[in-house]
Amino acid sequence: MFGDLMGMMGKLQETQKKVEAAKERLNTVYIDEESSDGLLKVRLSANRELKKIEIDDSLLKDKEQLEDYLILVLNKAISNATKIHETELAAVAKDGMPDLGGMNLFK
Repeated sequence: MFGDLMGMMGKLQETQKKVEAAKERLNTVYIDEESSDGLLKVRLSANRELKKIEIDDSLLKDKEQLEDYLILVLNKAISNATKIHETELAAVAKDGMPDLGGMNLFK
């Protein structure tokens, strides 16, 4: 019984290390989004860290329009980054979870 428990603890620690490594790797995965007319472009890492914003000069003349563009494009980029982030971490976690005897947590 204790051997199983120690094995599970070791596997959980190994999984934690893999999760941390995956998070580091996700810092180098980029999501590029832009407005439909290409006037605003953003780049986020898959860890949802904003890396770059490019704004066409024409948007600088209309504060309200620029704000709307930022909201739309950033929300789309954040959504896509979140999907990638969650998919990657779920795969690592599922692979590293110990067998809990019939408890299928990842269906």
